[in-house]
Amino acid sequence: MQIHSKLPNIGTTIFTVMSGLAKEHNAINLSQGFPDFECDPKLIELAQNHMKAGFNQYAPMQGALALREQISYLLQNCYSAIYNPDTEITVTAGATQGIYTCIAAFINKGDEVILFEPAYDCYTPAIELHGAIAKPINLEYPDFTINWETVKNTITDKTRMIIINTPHNPSGTTMSANDLMQLEKLVAGKNIIVVSDEVYEHMAFDEQPHQSVARFKGLASQSIIVSSFGKTIHATGWKIGYVAAPKELMLEFRKVHQFLVFAVNHPFQLALADYLKDESTYKGLHQFYQTKRDYFRKLISGSRFKIESCTGTYFQLLNYKAISEEADTDFAIRLTKEKGLASIPLSVFYTDKQQQHLLRFCFAKKEETLEKAAEIICKL
Repeated sequence: MQIHSKLPNIGTTIFTVMSGLAKEHNAINLSQGFPDFECDPKLIELAQNHMKAGFNQYAPMQGALALREQISYLLQNCYSAIYNPDTEITVTAGATQGIYTCIAAFINKGDEVILFEPAYDCYTPAIELHGAIAKPINLEYPDFTINWETVKNTITDKTRMIIINTPHNPSGTTMSANDLMQLEKLVAGKNIIVVSDEVYEHMAFDEQPHQSVARFKGLASQSIIVSSFGKTIHATGWKIGYVAAPKELMLEFRKVHQFLVFAVNHPFQLALADYLKDESTYKGLHQFYQTKRDYFRKLISGSRFKIESCTGTYFQLLNYKAISEEADTDFAIRLTKEKGLASIPLSVFYTDKQQQHLLRFCFAKKEETLEKAAEIICKL
């Protein structure tokens, strides 16, 4: 059988590769973004209660109403934004499915989609699968800021979507209110949809609030917010996310969503709805991870790595130029095999595989894990 691949240049994701390498060499895994500590036992209990109560059949296509109502409250509580739980919120099987559905619902062959690199690796493949053209713009190192004049000059009459991500994976930086206002001005009156990947929305540090597009009324009117609970509740394997958008956009989103997954895990949705009633489960998360960030940075402060800025997410970039001139992929593999510490090379998040001698480390780990990792880092 002759197969004509729609993604001929795509292989196994770097996350799978590095986690597999870490397992093979019994290395400390700071590569893939997941905690090595357990989620709250109360969550497990809540899920079990709903299973025992018989909620083991399909949830509504748009998501369990109790969870949609809780998401609506969260958006109002955090960003003073009103989203109707019936018509403007949909529960998804994680954020990746939400992003893919946005692209599938609105992007056609020949359309152009602007995104910012380094970029999470699910954006471009989804764009290309739908016959559209990805137009990457590099964030400006070392602060990974957006040059809005470049964005303005990149927009054409074929531009149908702009994808943003804040707090930003993999750089660990955040967009400012001024950034969102600049974007709002650029897309106003244009037939452009903004997809805002806000998976790490509750992990903005140093007393700086997360700047959701939901805070900006004009921008929100032509934007789709995509977020996820996996990072918030320390249970990435639950794969439950949400999308919030104006009614007319959500109507088209759901047309595609129903044929991709139809419905998401029912008892876990209900468990989340109960759990999120306690606002501290998400409002205190930034301090929880800032403490981990600060502890990890303190442990490695005496190393030869340059510690880059980290204002959000649970990822820390380290520059190893003072240690080696190797390509980041080679250095990351050697660090895993020879030293027992797995990370993610930053070049894989660029279309042109740009080399900046940067590795991404996940600090969503127990203190003892961070201590063992720091010991290796400080010896290099």
